[in-house]
Amino acid sequence: MRIVLSAGQASDKAAVAALLAGLPPAQALIADRGYDAQAIVEMVRQRGGEAHIPTQRDRKTQRSVDPVLYRQRNLIERFFCKLKHFRRVATRFDKLARNFLAAVLLASTRLWLRAYESTT
Repeated sequence: MRIVLSAGQASDKAAVAALLAGLPPAQALIADRGYDAQAIVEMVRQRGGEAHIPTQRDRKTQRSVDPVLYRQRNLIERFFCKLKHFRRVATRFDKLARNFLAAVLLASTRLWLRAYESTT
């Protein structure tokens, strides 16, 4: 797992290369429509994986996405929902990026530990 903090006004697509760098190649990359760019699909393909990203509705050619695999994206969406329950993260209380990233990492660790405890 990797968390990268980007500028608030920057597109999420700009952080994809930083997110994938250093990670072992995966068989599948699942993302929402916001990551629909041919460059991202090609980057995943060059790393030996397959991108499961639905195309924007205004595109002429639509990619098909495995619905069973795409539904697993809800785990990430639920994680971000739980992360926003931490007031310091939800309100972006910290002004410095490094302090905000530290708060996100601490909250993420707490969520992971809570999930780990419930499985044991």
